[in-house]
Amino acid sequence: MKPESLMMSYGYKPSLSEGAIKCPIFQTSTFVFNTALEGKRFFEVAYGLREKDQDEEMGLIYSRLNNPDLEILEDRLCLWDGAEECAVFESGMSAISTAMMEFMKPGDLLLYSKPVYGGTDHFINHFLKKLQISSVGFRADETKEEIIKKIEEKGLGHKLSMIHIETPANPTNAIIDIEMCAEIKKHFETIENPIVFSVDNTYMGPVWQHPLKHGADLVLYSATKYIGGHSDVIAGACLGSKELMGRVKGLRTFLGNMAGPWTGWLLMRSLETLKVRMDQQAKNAKHVAEFLNAHPLVESVYYLGNAAVNGTEKERELIAKQYKSYGAMIAFDIKGGEKEAFCFLDNLKLIKLAVSLGGTESLAEHPQTMTHADVDSEDKVAMNITEKLIRLSIGVENYDDLISDLKSAFDQINH
Repeated sequence: MKPESLMMSYGYKPSLSEGAIKCPIFQTSTFVFNTALEGKRFFEVAYGLREKDQDEEMGLIYSRLNNPDLEILEDRLCLWDGAEECAVFESGMSAISTAMMEFMKPGDLLLYSKPVYGGTDHFINHFLKKLQISSVGFRADETKEEIIKKIEEKGLGHKLSMIHIETPANPTNAIIDIEMCAEIKKHFETIENPIVFSVDNTYMGPVWQHPLKHGADLVLYSATKYIGGHSDVIAGACLGSKELMGRVKGLRTFLGNMAGPWTGWLLMRSLETLKVRMDQQAKNAKHVAEFLNAHPLVESVYYLGNAAVNGTEKERELIAKQYKSYGAMIAFDIKGGEKEAFCFLDNLKLIKLAVSLGGTESLAEHPQTMTHADVDSEDKVAMNITEKLIRLSIGVENYDDLISDLKSAFDQINH
């Protein structure tokens, strides 16, 4: 069966919960062992002191280690990406930061795509520097050869321990070739120096892109966005192989940044409607993009549907290879600058002026002064994150109403 069908029941046995058709919220910190020997065996597996027996089911110990709501949620999330294991966190940033801290150490090098989400950019360029972890960034228009040369010229190839990309990039929808990055990993990787390659799939996932199938080792999400989808929960997720996820879950246990049972339950609820929500959002975004393409106050529209038609040959090939949809995120340059952008944003009514994305409601924000305010100013210019850029997250409303709202906001600029 397809994932959207399995979201209703996969991993859950009603008979274990008084026949409840939906998984209850297991709001408990600890779990009772039947015997002392059972508790001993559970801990042996949990702390890696022995491998789980072939027919042995891992028991419940403590909600920092495992909880039914999280375990069922993690099993269901694995279905979309074809991953072996998943770990859910209290936020997208906790998922990203935990993965980076687990697979890098002082003296290592991180290769990352630009732009990335503003919080990720800050973590890379401020916090990781405190740990003496250096970084090299690259843009979507740079070739594999140029990126490899950039690393080799710095003499840091032997220090490369992690590659992290975000595609499509937040906020410009810049497209990064996942398979190219896997080839860069292969170029520098040795037995003595393994490299972990992670992809932030928040803009597309988990329905519209599956990075693990293109050579990524880990896929990361702000589950706050499409997975949660209702702007009422903060969460993150990391997925990959059993080997890598064993390490990620180990650090999660000791950092204590796992999601709680209530968060797990809310995300399970949201997974049931994930595909129908995302399909409607993508449909709406197509109509909104067509409106923006024709509007006289719009200079440029950054949308995968545009790139699929008018982009470079490389962009068109990548969209066909990596994406199952053009998505529901649109950015555009308004004619003018901050004054015109703010006037437009201040006059939206149906579309709300707020950061975040992927929810049922449509949102608009100003990346240069909001989500990406902390990004280096020269980098912002190079990546088209200028004062005239506006980012839209398209929701599930009627698209005619969304377009009417956009039109009314544009009309106020000339008044």
